[in-house]
Amino acid sequence: MVSLPQRTEVTRSSSEPTDFALRTPSELGGVSRVMTGTHWETLNLPTSALFGTDGIRGKAGELLTAPLAMQVGYWAGHVLRSVAASPNESLGNSYPVILGQDSRNSSNMLAMALSAGLTASGLEVWDVGLCPTPVVAHLAAMTDAIGGVMISASHNPPEDNGIKFFSTNGTKLNPELQQQIETCLRGDLGTISSANHSWGKYLHRSELVNDYLAAIQQPLKTQTDRPLSGLRVVLDLAWGAATRHGAEVFRSLGAEVICLHETPDGDRINVNCGSTHLNLLKAAVQEQAADLGFAFDGDADRVLAVDGQGRTVDGDYILYLWGQDLLKAGKLPGNTIVSTVMSNLGFERAWQQLGGHLVRAAVGDQYVHAEMVRWGAMLGGEQSGHILCPHYTVSGDGLLTALHVAYLVQQSGATLAELVDGSFKTYPQILKNVRVDDRDRRLNWQACDPVTRAIAQAEAAMGEQGRILVRASGTEPVIRVMVEAESMELVTKWTNQLVALVEQHLA
Repeated sequence: MVSLPQRTEVTRSSSEPTDFALRTPSELGGVSRVMTGTHWETLNLPTSALFGTDGIRGKAGELLTAPLAMQVGYWAGHVLRSVAASPNESLGNSYPVILGQDSRNSSNMLAMALSAGLTASGLEVWDVGLCPTPVVAHLAAMTDAIGGVMISASHNPPEDNGIKFFSTNGTKLNPELQQQIETCLRGDLGTISSANHSWGKYLHRSELVNDYLAAIQQPLKTQTDRPLSGLRVVLDLAWGAATRHGAEVFRSLGAEVICLHETPDGDRINVNCGSTHLNLLKAAVQEQAADLGFAFDGDADRVLAVDGQGRTVDGDYILYLWGQDLLKAGKLPGNTIVSTVMSNLGFERAWQQLGGHLVRAAVGDQYVHAEMVRWGAMLGGEQSGHILCPHYTVSGDGLLTALHVAYLVQQSGATLAELVDGSFKTYPQILKNVRVDDRDRRLNWQACDPVTRAIAQAEAAMGEQGRILVRASGTEPVIRVMVEAESMELVTKWTNQLVALVEQHLA
């Protein structure tokens, strides 16, 4: 249990300011509150879990406010300290934590509020500024930090934002520790100690990003310092976290680079660009006669590719091609790749024909990572382009994945289009998102009998010819409906029926 300061009773007149104090649910009428000026403000926490599959995520100014971020930082600081080793004497007995952010307009506000909470809990904040999420994960693992925090809503629109935590080994903070943070936020403080401690420091440490940039390039420099020479590449940087260093790493390895959406812009991050909107990248690759293109999401932890013919090369193809390369090199234990329930059946059957083993995890990189640990796998990822390869990185990394795909293409002597044509044929698949703003209804959609009955009917009708996946997104206010089958006729029929029922009964 985290040891926290005890509230002290203070008697004062109604005209005097109220001292800041931490209060239990009984003192606050069962709600969590924070001090703003001289008034207590209620934290508008959802009744459902605050932490989703990728940390805390929601609209800035609604769910994600400065008071909430400060409290999250404060309680997270105590939780991280509680599981950390002794403070580093060489760093003045401090407990450093890495802090990064994407380009959203609300990211600076949340960074300042989080820093206030983290330093109030005694942690030393090393703020690296605008950077991809993998930078935070890498530095959390490779420095003396006891963890990391990234402010980003990934591929979500500009008005959203998020807070996600990393452990000292660079992986997402485990659910048990996230639950401890949330329990404290909701006012259940447990055993309270009045022991005080010194405040933490806040330091700008943007120079640490150079360590990450060197680390992702070095494995490709086995024969030459410019292994991508001769490649013409288009990068869609999505106005986001990759804008500062994305083009730099490709150019330093010898590639000719053409950039789209290459400056940080909090109003336009992910808007009709990046890994969720590939049309502009497809057009640019063909107009510029480029060999290939890459599109990143807002925090650059995922990437999708486009071949020279303007075709999408998603995470399934990336896993297959990179997996095939690692298999030939003897670097794929058990010939195993971990994907998710969203991965295409065509990919699975083609991989099996190579003697490979495909493990399907639930959607979310933390679930993919858990299965990779369980199976001892060295490659895993999602169709959306979130790829993990422990040979080279501790987390999903869009920039690193793009570099390795480009290197793979260059070393093969073939084009990306030729490699894709020689891999596998996808089964027809349609994925539709139905917006459901009511969080509780969205997360508990399985209680809707008309929808569940229709799913059972569709599964029985298709049998072995197809499959259906309906799930609530852990990062967006949508329910995802995916239908896959051997024929597009079946896919279209059941997708339309299921989407109509979700819209009728849940939206």
